[in-house]
Amino acid sequence: MGLVGYGLAGAVFHAPFLAADPDLRLDVVVTGNPERRAQAEAEHPGVAVVEDFEALLARSADLDLVVLATPNRFHYEQALAVLDAGLPVVVDKPFVPTSLEARQLVEHAKSRGLLLTVYQNRRWDGDFRTVAGLVDSGELGRVHRFESRIERWSPTPKPTWRDSGGAEDVAGLLYDLGSHLIDQALRLFGPVAAVYAEIDRRRPGVRADDDTFVALTHSNGVRSHLWMSKVAAQEGPRFRLLGENGAFTKHGTDPQEADLRAGRRPDDADWGREPAGQRGELVLAGETRQVPTERGAYQDFYAGVVRALRDGAPAPVDPSDAVTALDIIAAARRSAAEVTVERLI
Repeated sequence: MGLVGYGLAGAVFHAPFLAADPDLRLDVVVTGNPERRAQAEAEHPGVAVVEDFEALLARSADLDLVVLATPNRFHYEQALAVLDAGLPVVVDKPFVPTSLEARQLVEHAKSRGLLLTVYQNRRWDGDFRTVAGLVDSGELGRVHRFESRIERWSPTPKPTWRDSGGAEDVAGLLYDLGSHLIDQALRLFGPVAAVYAEIDRRRPGVRADDDTFVALTHSNGVRSHLWMSKVAAQEGPRFRLLGENGAFTKHGTDPQEADLRAGRRPDDADWGREPAGQRGELVLAGETRQVPTERGAYQDFYAGVVRALRDGAPAPVDPSDAVTALDIIAAARRSAAEVTVERLI
């Protein structure tokens, strides 16, 4: 395995899973930052750390897979170069800046017969898996409204491309958290017919959105309302579903991100377990009961990558799903700019 980038994405969201999976070996890390070099060498003894992407490509004959955990603006050209080097590639979300570039990469990977997949790890959030199970069970009956939020309180912008970057950096919450929320809504309720959005910059000095709302009308009539914010001093429920038979509300967030940031690893015995006090509440026929939250399992993404490469199984995330999400993000940007409802179907 080669890992390009050892910032937050590479060091926290990818490297721990590569190290924990017995079928994977992290051989090369790309970073030109001396502190990150030292961090990678300390956390993964024996790994080769090279300063630039070209140095990794020079080692392509010794690799089976490359993971791109670089800033969004580099994803397209780097993914294309990896595929041209004859290697499968995992690209961190939101994949690439535009759906046109995404379609080009999908077709290029198909023409080369190579695996291309996108790291939509929040499909393996425990709370989302719980919601998906409820929807599939039919207990709520026909769902007519789905609410989903990832809200944070970070009133002072950080000097990073994610927080302070502009359009050229593919920065902002719509691309960052929005790519997760849109992907989850699509997984639950299918194709989207119309998009409405409100996209704002609330904090002084930022050039990308930090407070955004997106409303999706699915072809089956379900409405998904999605919130993402860095200026929410009080968070709303992570999920709320309203159906013909009742409702489900879930507060709190999946623990895996916080655990990764704290240095815990996916081979820990209690990995992905949420505190019992955060269980969601299901209301049916006027009666309320708590629903245990399934274990989160980000590691299942890379287990799926192994199956795809060894056994020819489908990719853990079909890159065409990311193409669809990018079409919706583009429609949301048009909607917010023009104060319109954008129709996709």
